[in-house]
Amino acid sequence: MRAGVEVGGTFTDLVAFDGDRIIVTKVPSTPRSPDIGACNALKTAGLDLRRIEDLGHGSTVATNAVLERKGARLAFLTTKGFRDILLLQRHDRRSIYDLFYVKPQPVVRRRDTFEVVERVLADGSIATPLDERDLLLTVVPRLRSERYEAVAICLLNSYANPAHEHRVAELLAAHLPGVFVTCSNDVSRVFREYERASTTTLSAFVQPVIDQYLMQFADRLKQDGFRGRFSVMQSNGGRLPAEAMRRSAITALFSGPAAGVVGAIRQAGRSGYGNLITFDMGGTSTDVCLVEDGRPTIANETEIDGLPIQTPVLDIVTVGGGGGSIVWVDDGGMLRVGPRSAGADPGPACYERGGTEPTITDAQVIVGAVRPEAFLGGKMKISLEAARSAFAALAGKFSMPIEAMAESAIKLVNANIVRAIQLVSTERGRDPRDYVLLPFGGAGPLHSAAIAAELGARTIVVPPNPGVISAYGLLIADFTRYATVTRKMPLEDGPTAGAAIFRKLQAELTEDFVAMNLRGPLAYTYTAEMRFVGQAFEVSVDFVPEEIERLTAKRMLDAFEAAHYRVFFHGIGANRKVEIVSLRVGASSPAPDIKPLTLGRNGGGAQTVHPLYESGKWIDCRHHSAEALPVGETLSGPTIVSGATATTYVPVGWWASRDVADNIVMRRT
Repeated sequence: MRAGVEVGGTFTDLVAFDGDRIIVTKVPSTPRSPDIGACNALKTAGLDLRRIEDLGHGSTVATNAVLERKGARLAFLTTKGFRDILLLQRHDRRSIYDLFYVKPQPVVRRRDTFEVVERVLADGSIATPLDERDLLLTVVPRLRSERYEAVAICLLNSYANPAHEHRVAELLAAHLPGVFVTCSNDVSRVFREYERASTTTLSAFVQPVIDQYLMQFADRLKQDGFRGRFSVMQSNGGRLPAEAMRRSAITALFSGPAAGVVGAIRQAGRSGYGNLITFDMGGTSTDVCLVEDGRPTIANETEIDGLPIQTPVLDIVTVGGGGGSIVWVDDGGMLRVGPRSAGADPGPACYERGGTEPTITDAQVIVGAVRPEAFLGGKMKISLEAARSAFAALAGKFSMPIEAMAESAIKLVNANIVRAIQLVSTERGRDPRDYVLLPFGGAGPLHSAAIAAELGARTIVVPPNPGVISAYGLLIADFTRYATVTRKMPLEDGPTAGAAIFRKLQAELTEDFVAMNLRGPLAYTYTAEMRFVGQAFEVSVDFVPEEIERLTAKRMLDAFEAAHYRVFFHGIGANRKVEIVSLRVGASSPAPDIKPLTLGRNGGGAQTVHPLYESGKWIDCRHHSAEALPVGETLSGPTIVSGATATTYVPVGWWASRDVADNIVMRRT
C-alpha cells in the first residue's frame, strides 16, 4: 500500500493505492495543527498504517511559518560592515505609484544581527582572517544571553570559499548546544549577497518549525503502527526522505503546488499531451506553471512575502484567488477578490461553519454551478441560503441582483488568474494558444473554460479526481536533489572547466543519495546559467547527459543564443562575448511505479437539468456524473460534470468527452 497526503489551506487530500483499489479522501484542514488534519485523512480513509510501505507528504507548514512570522527566534551573523544587508535589499520599488510603499520586512530584526570580523574576496582568497577571539568573547555571549533558537550565517563571498562559515558554525555548535545553525554555503552556493542572505535566514527561520512538525507527525504515525518510508515533497518537484528534509527546510516552502504539477503532468501524458499550462485552483490560492515536452520549467529563484529565495524551484506563479477567496470592496469603491481567504476555519459562508463573508465558492453556489446536493459527491452539505446572505450586502452596495453580483466576482477572479498565466507564458516568450490548459484543484475545472477563452487556448484536459491531484503527485514524484555553484568563467572555458564542475557536482549528489539510502540508478540533468558580458541577469541553458563529455564552445553558444532569443526575441548572432555564471546538476531516483489515477465506472446517475445563471440570465444546464460518463461519449455545453472532488463546467461552444485515460478532454468549436 502507498499513500499521499497533502495539506492545503482548506482541505487535506489523500490518495492511496492498495493493490488494484484506489482510495480518495478529502477532509477539512486543521490550520493550527496540520498533522491532525493529515492523520484525520488517514483515519477517514480507513487505512491500516502497518501496511503502508511508502507515505508521501506535502504541507504548508513552512509557508505559513514565514507568512505568519511564527518561525524560530533567529540571530543573523554576517561580515563586519554588512550588518544592514537584509534591510537595504535591492534598489527597486515593487509598487512605484504607492506613496506609502515599504520594502519587505525580513524575518530577522536588526538588533538580532551580529558582525563577524573576516573578509573573503570574490575569487575565494582571504583578505582578513577570521577573528575567532572576537567571535567567542563578543558575539557568542550575546547569542547565549538572548536565548536564540536558530542562527543563520552568511559571510561575504562564502560561496567561493566557505572555510570561515564552516569554522564559525563549528564554534557555535560547541558553545551553543541545541541551537540550530545554518550556513549559507549549505543552502545556496551562488552569488548575489542579499538574495543568499535572505535564503539563509528564511531557511534558518523555518528549520526548527519543520523539524518539530515532521518529528511530531512521524511520532503520530509510529504510534499507529507505521513502519514504512516517510518522504516529503519539495518545491523543485521531487521528494526527499523526511530525515533529509529536516536539514533542508527551505526546499519545502511550496511542496503542495509542486506536487500538483507533477501529478497533472503524469495524468495528461497518458492522453498524449506534453505542452501544458497547469492551473491549480484550490481553496486559498491559484498556482500556474508552464510545462514543455512533459517537463516543468525550473526557476533559480522565487520569493515569499516579497523575500527572495535562491534555490531551484518549479516556475510556479501564485495569485490569491481560490474558492475561499473573500470578495470585498476597496477604499476606491472597486470590487476585489483575495488575497485574504476564508480558509478551512471558518470557511466559505455556504459551509455553515461560522463564515459570513462572501467568497468565490459562495458565488458558484449562487449561480448554480455548484449544486448543494452534489458537492464533494454529496458527502458535504452546503447552504444556498447562507451563500446568498453573504452576498446580499455587496449586491445592495452595487444595486445589483445577488446573482449578477456573484457572476461579477467570478469574472474578476478569472481575470486575476489569466494575468498569472500570462506571467508564465507570454512574459516567458511562450504563446498560451500553443498549449493545453490543464486545470485541477477543487475549483480549477469550474473556471477553466472562461480562462481558456481569454487566453485563446482551444483544448482543456481535466484529469480524473482533479481535487486530489496534488496528493497523487506525492506518490509518483521522484526523489530529487539539486546542487548549484557560482563559478564565473568565459564561454571558452565551458567545455573543460565547466564540464569538470558538472562532474564534481554529480559526484556530490551521488554521495548524498547513498547517505539517504536511495541506492538505485540516478538520472542527471545539467544546466548552465549564462549571459552576455555586461548583463545583470542570466538565462538557463540545459544540456543532455550525452553532451557533457563532448561539449564545445560553439554548442554552448548556440544553445545560449536560442534560449536568449526565445525569452527576449534578440540575441542570435549578436557577436557579443558570453560568460558562464553558475552551473547546476540535478539528480533523481525514480519513484516506484504505481497505477494511474482513474474515475472508476458507474452506470448510474441519469442526466438532470438545473438552472444556471450566465451572462445576466438564467439558462437550462445539463448535469452529469463524472463517474457515469461513458468513454468516448461527447457532451456539448452548457453542461456541468460533477465528480467526487471537483466540478467541471462545459459552456456553450465547447465539447467534452471522457477518453480511455479517464481524462475529460474539452475542445472549443
